[in-house]
Amino acid sequence: MLKRINWTSVLKGLAWVVCLAGVVVLMSFVGVKKHAVKCTNVKILIPGADNFIEREEIDAILKQSQGTLIGRKLEGINLNDIEQKIKSNPYIAFAKIYADMDGVIHIEIKQRQPILRVINAGSQDFYIDRNGLKMPVSANFTANVLAANGDINEPFGGRLDTLKTQLAQDLYKTALFIKSDTLWDAQIEQIFVDDRKDIELVPRVGNQRIILGNADSLDVKMRNLLTFYKKAMPKVGWDTYKTINIKYTNQIVCERNKLDSLAPKVYKAPEIRRDSAPATKKVIDSMVLDAILQEEGAKPPPAAKTKVKTDTKKNK
Repeated sequence: MLKRINWTSVLKGLAWVVCLAGVVVLMSFVGVKKHAVKCTNVKILIPGADNFIEREEIDAILKQSQGTLIGRKLEGINLNDIEQKIKSNPYIAFAKIYADMDGVIHIEIKQRQPILRVINAGSQDFYIDRNGLKMPVSANFTANVLAANGDINEPFGGRLDTLKTQLAQDLYKTALFIKSDTLWDAQIEQIFVDDRKDIELVPRVGNQRIILGNADSLDVKMRNLLTFYKKAMPKVGWDTYKTINIKYTNQIVCERNKLDSLAPKVYKAPEIRRDSAPATKKVIDSMVLDAILQEEGAKPPPAAKTKVKTDTKKNK
């Protein structure tokens, strides 16, 4: 009879019972201690270089939500309510709040990361973050990001919101692509939308406008541009062309400057960047130019498929 008993299963069952009992006792102990533990400190962690939100603002949210925390029992503090209040701030992407058994409340915050600043046709000013959400600008901090202006009809209601128009989505995709590439991030300093709704890139090196069109086939278009930069521009000069049209993936169309003017109109957004000092700009321009000429990471498209067309007509 005893030989038929599976002692291995019996021992495993007893082990599980002992473990479960231990967990119950531990939770009871924790519950009793939590009932008696008081808040001794509040630690706030806000990583990152952007400073859209400061410690003082979090302190104000805490005070408004729960009043004074230090000295109060943990069981009387609604951590979930604090978390929801913090998450409602448009500059905060993520918030985690918890308390340890020493009475310390930990608040971990992740700020939103803007990648593009937009000035729309109605002069409304807002950011688009890395997740493709519109967020308001801050009176306390200006993010050093790409700027876009021109015929942009994307509305903004002053709060966190999704993108409504295809043009805004194309601007977001373009900014995300540029931000992900160190060379283009250094070379492209502004985006402009013309009256035909074409996206134009304003480069740091060269006076031409780069007509992108839309955000379709971005990798192909920018690879074509890099090939053109490396093979054609050093031969003809960086100020030879007024426009470089890369909106068609199988060809590049260039329009020359008038002989009596090598300074075509460049569309500029309101001054919001911090790297505008002439001496600094000259150093950065030189670095970008060297990087373009030495760039070997991008493979040029097949020569048979990419044509360069030069338009020598005069400006009207």
